[in-house]
Amino acid sequence: MTAVAATASPSVTRPLQLRQFAFFDVHLVKDIHDLASSPEIFKNASEISTAVSSSAGLLVADIHGSVHILNKDFVSTTSWVAHVGGRVMHMAERQGVLVTIGEEDTVRGSLLKIWDLGKTDKRNQAPVLLRSAKIQPSNKPHPVSCFALSSALSFLAIGLADGTVLLYRHLDQSLSPAAPLTALPKTRTIHESSPEPITGLGFREPPTNAEAKDNNLHLFIMTTNSVYLYHVSGKGSGGSSVLLDDIGCGLGCAVMDWRAEKIVLARDEAVYAYGLQGREPPYAYEGYKSSIHTHLNYVIVVSPPSTVTTMSPATRKLAAPAGGGDGDASRVTVFDMENKVVGYTGTFAEGVREVISEWGNVYILTDNGQLTRLAEKSTSAKLSMLYAKALYPLALSLAQTQHLDESYVADIHRQHGDYLYMKGDWDGAMTCYLKTIGWVKPSYVVRKFLDAQRIHNLVTYLQELHALGLANADHTTLLLNTYTKLKDVARLDSFIKTESRRSGVTESKGDLPFDLDTAIRVCRQAGYFDHASYLAKRYMRHEEYLRVMIEDAGKYGEALTYLRHLGAAAVSPIFVVSVWIGLLYEANTFVQAESNLARYGRAMLDNLPEETTQLLIDLCTVSGPLTMPDAEDTTSQQSTTPANAPSYLSYLALSRVPALEDKVEEPKAGEEEEIVEPQTTQPIAPAPSKEKRPSPTLYFAHFVDHPSYFVRFLESVAARRWGQSLSPLPLPSSLPNPSSDEGEDENSEKRDQAAVWNTLLELYLDGGSREQQDKALKILTSDSLPCDKTHALILCSSYSYTRGLVVLWEKLGMYEDVLRFWMDKHSTSPSESSASTEVVQALARYGSTHPHLYELVLRFLTSTPELLTRHQADVEKILEHIEKERILPPLGVVQVLSRNGVASVGLVKDWLMGRIKEAREEVQTDQQLINSYRLETNTKLKQVAELEDPMHAKVFSVTRCSQCSGQLDLPSIHFMCNHSYHQRCLLDHETECPLCARQHGVIQEIRRNNEMMADQHELFLVDVQDNGFKAVASGFGKGVLNMTRLDDVAV
Repeated sequence: MTAVAATASPSVTRPLQLRQFAFFDVHLVKDIHDLASSPEIFKNASEISTAVSSSAGLLVADIHGSVHILNKDFVSTTSWVAHVGGRVMHMAERQGVLVTIGEEDTVRGSLLKIWDLGKTDKRNQAPVLLRSAKIQPSNKPHPVSCFALSSALSFLAIGLADGTVLLYRHLDQSLSPAAPLTALPKTRTIHESSPEPITGLGFREPPTNAEAKDNNLHLFIMTTNSVYLYHVSGKGSGGSSVLLDDIGCGLGCAVMDWRAEKIVLARDEAVYAYGLQGREPPYAYEGYKSSIHTHLNYVIVVSPPSTVTTMSPATRKLAAPAGGGDGDASRVTVFDMENKVVGYTGTFAEGVREVISEWGNVYILTDNGQLTRLAEKSTSAKLSMLYAKALYPLALSLAQTQHLDESYVADIHRQHGDYLYMKGDWDGAMTCYLKTIGWVKPSYVVRKFLDAQRIHNLVTYLQELHALGLANADHTTLLLNTYTKLKDVARLDSFIKTESRRSGVTESKGDLPFDLDTAIRVCRQAGYFDHASYLAKRYMRHEEYLRVMIEDAGKYGEALTYLRHLGAAAVSPIFVVSVWIGLLYEANTFVQAESNLARYGRAMLDNLPEETTQLLIDLCTVSGPLTMPDAEDTTSQQSTTPANAPSYLSYLALSRVPALEDKVEEPKAGEEEEIVEPQTTQPIAPAPSKEKRPSPTLYFAHFVDHPSYFVRFLESVAARRWGQSLSPLPLPSSLPNPSSDEGEDENSEKRDQAAVWNTLLELYLDGGSREQQDKALKILTSDSLPCDKTHALILCSSYSYTRGLVVLWEKLGMYEDVLRFWMDKHSTSPSESSASTEVVQALARYGSTHPHLYELVLRFLTSTPELLTRHQADVEKILEHIEKERILPPLGVVQVLSRNGVASVGLVKDWLMGRIKEAREEVQTDQQLINSYRLETNTKLKQVAELEDPMHAKVFSVTRCSQCSGQLDLPSIHFMCNHSYHQRCLLDHETECPLCARQHGVIQEIRRNNEMMADQHELFLVDVQDNGFKAVASGFGKGVLNMTRLDDVAV
């Protein structure tokens, strides 16, 4: 047996003083059939040897060897003789299996029996006896002083009066019904302490929680002078018992606690508890003790009759009866070892026979058979008793022991806080209130500490609310207002810094330790712009940060630097608008965007026009992070007077593109971040990604008072983004080749290109200088620049830019407008010959492809005598060209010239004579054709008449075959058309002349086609729309309009 260093003696460790309360109500238990007496089975209490609780009911054994199972009415439901002719000394039940140790007349020594309470022997109606064996480790029998049974029936330990401890291993495995009745595992002697008898045994069960350090089974061994610990199972088991302490206890004065983790000893000077590590602090309770029991978390100590004068004053007070009784009476004291209180103290003059814990109550059986029930008060009643004595820490410990809901625990803290608040202990009250967060409304606590003297406690409470993430916007406002009113910048810095660090874990989920918008707003209102900007930057509220820098602090340079470091990836279209115009999160209408855009966009350009313009250029042309210019001036500059300039977007409709998500990377959780000046810090640069660059049209309105910078912005964006410029050399473009699934982006880019060049054209025309007009002309003449021609026409017309108008009319094919423009200009200044000359030159350029212009120019040149005199040669050339190309008939020319009295007949005499001569020749030719057609028609009609006359004989005088041209001989065939053939030259059964059939077939095919054309009305209407007179005349000529159908003729 190995001994270890025992703990200090009882006199060294100071016992804990226990408070006394009445946590139990006392009730006498009566017989169910006789309410004037105790239950029948307990009337002869002296015959009862032991009583234990079980899953089947209360087990009671007597000195005659019988065992009774009682129900809640203390009526025996089952009884049998367990030990014949002897008595039952010890009992224990686990999992429906009862183990009894007793004596019998026929057996020398103690006898162990194991019963199955779930099965009944049909012979005697008793539980089935599983095993029966004699307990005798040596030739000399010794009585059994105590025994212990593990909860799983795996181990059974028996302590003998000679100091020997026997251990049965794997007891549950040996209870097979097929095995012999005496088949039990072989006992093993695990401890010997002669001559000290064994006074108590208890298995320390493995804890149910997984965090326990030792999950093995141990056995506590008590003797009259020592406490030992034996390792029963697990790693390292099977050795010798280890000495824990050199003090012991009497028989029946040791019991395992309700969790089976510690063994409790009752000694005359105190109550001790032992765990695996040894003795724990004792509990002061002096006096003789006869037995100790457990009930839930309580330990019940029974003290035998004693003389009060032998006790100490403290024990005398504890042991004093409630009504002052007999000093020789037995005392029952119920201890709550965990909460260190005495829950009940009572005296029993008749002496205590048994203490039983069953059905949630404590039953005390006296020597005269009286049964008393101790019923524990409800938890609320016990807490009320503690509240009445202001024992809030003890109430809290009791609530934790009873595993009450957290709401009950929070209510205890609240009442404790109220008590301390009433006493004026503000700090202590706040400590309690902090533990109620989440259960008690914050307003309940906040109202108590609104006084100026308690504002520091209020700050503590509000900080904890934010740390737990339970604060709302009002709490954030109140906390920050307290900081600002106290002008406690250090605590304000600490709060912001601490909360920012705490939010590192939950920030990725979008949870913040406080209402961010409220915090920024309060800091701005109080003038703490540095803190407001820090919060905005820390949580990547870019628009809020820039609003503070621009609107509050006026630090335009730092705001510009911040924007540059964000880059285009973080500046999505809706974010750009919100950054520059101060767009609030809840504002999502275009009207709000426009109203704020004029305020912030102009302010940035007024103060930093050069840097702002360059930043906008970079945002629209660079994909990814932006680099800082080498010589960028980020200091605040004086506001410049904006130049007066008209609106350049009077005709331009800006296209808005959908907003992009803000994809700026968040800072990693747990990063240490110092509070520094926010304006000198750089925002977190976004990771390179394929972000869509913002549309340049978003920034047009900013330059309304800065035309020169506007021109630079547009030219740079066009050159760097799309590789487009007015220079003849092509520039590299940063625009990627669109793929098939990027059609929408490609269309958006084309719209942006058109908007940029349309605006540039307007700016060039508005400038008015020769150089700018030349640039405008280059835009109009270029075929590669995506300028909207219609929009350009409106601009050139508005600015009276003649060169541009002519170029655009030519590009659009509006040649008649070019001629009319010069004609109108001549009308305005008739003395100038340049306008009429331009008309003639324009006709030479466009007349070949547009003949209708000759009539317009001819009418113009003959409109005044001056023009006719100046351009007579040109008129003659025009007339010759009209005649050559057959543009107008002579009558049409005459009608044009006769509209006014300017042109004379002599001007066109020769031309008219030639036309008349040609007309006469055509008439004569047509007359000859008519005569020939009439002669042919008459001849055909005469032939038809001869053929139709039956009295007119037909004479065939043809001598040659019309097919082979050979001499005609018999047999021959003659047709009425004067064609004759050899019979051999014709096919069999051929009844028509082959020559005439072919000629008539062509004519019939033409007739059929004309008939088909007569039914196709859509084609006829199309021809009428192109040239109505010609189509109608052709229809009559072909007989389409008055067609006689071949089918009708046949009928």
